[in-house]
Amino acid sequence: MSTKTTTKTSHYHQQKARRAKFLEDWRANHRTIIRSEDVQLAETARGMRTGVYMGEDGDNPTRSIDALVHEVDQGKVTTIHRHSWDVMVFGVGGEGWLEIDGQRVRLAPGDSAHLPAWAWHRSGNDTSATFRYLTFSSEPMLATMGMSILDDRGHEPVENLPGRPEFSAPDAAGDDAYARRLRRLGNEQQKRRSGRLHTDWDELEMLNTPRGTRTTFLLDRAIGYQASGITMAMFEIGQGRQQSMHRHAGEAWLYVVEGAGHSYLGTEPEGGENHPWKKGDLIVVDHFLWHQHFNDSKENTARVVRIHMFDSLLETMRALMDPRVLFEEPPDHIRDAQAGDVNTVVWPELDRPTWP
Repeated sequence: MSTKTTTKTSHYHQQKARRAKFLEDWRANHRTIIRSEDVQLAETARGMRTGVYMGEDGDNPTRSIDALVHEVDQGKVTTIHRHSWDVMVFGVGGEGWLEIDGQRVRLAPGDSAHLPAWAWHRSGNDTSATFRYLTFSSEPMLATMGMSILDDRGHEPVENLPGRPEFSAPDAAGDDAYARRLRRLGNEQQKRRSGRLHTDWDELEMLNTPRGTRTTFLLDRAIGYQASGITMAMFEIGQGRQQSMHRHAGEAWLYVVEGAGHSYLGTEPEGGENHPWKKGDLIVVDHFLWHQHFNDSKENTARVVRIHMFDSLLETMRALMDPRVLFEEPPDHIRDAQAGDVNTVVWPELDRPTWP
């Protein structure tokens, strides 16, 4: 017996309609500035409050990274869970701890931490103030491939939990394709499972850049982390100054740690829109838009944490789009005129952030 499968509509019309619908929905959900006061936190079964800046679970779908905020009250310990994606954490208010595969790290405002894929983790608060932190994860990217898996074990003791997925040691002999794959993937897993987990605010060193800011890595392979490719850095804009204009492929999200200002965003260097922001807001810079960030205060600097999409995804895009460049800024003389002489900025002491 034979059967026929048909959609009653041609492949051409199906695919055209699907692509149009995707872009229509994507543009309808687009946000440029997510105000801190618009992010509603709600109690969850984990024993904490959670709100969504950007992400499918807050009806603001994204395709590569998401942004959530969490609060843990005094004396609370969340359930322990793990998932197939990795997460970058930034402390905002109060002080608490993260437990990562049985290892505890303290997290205060300005500190950063990495939760590797498949690592069991939970958070707790043994202080008198609410513990507040942000997370930026690769879950949306894993979801596009049908590989987002979440495993919550309540308050199960760590010693009763299974370890991360096992893998073959990278000691296979031979030069055939399978032996080479065993070695390559085994070496990659060993490297990822030995990466750095925590950056203390007091360890940070800010360095001047030609774009008119001073900056530092928070989580990145350059300072020993082995993440999936998301990178997190912080930059500071001088009093009444601005960062020089540029554009690049991929999303960049900027969480305002301190200060107030505005950002120019446009498909061209002129004729775009200015978007005001303040402490606690999230700035969303879409793919390949010209953008420039301004500090509107003449007295105080502005500090912003920048989260960028995957290095691995960008490398794929470079290969697909070559010879088109994926980072572009004006010639040096225009860049320098926009940025000003960063060496004339009087930078303040790098005090820990506060909330609110």
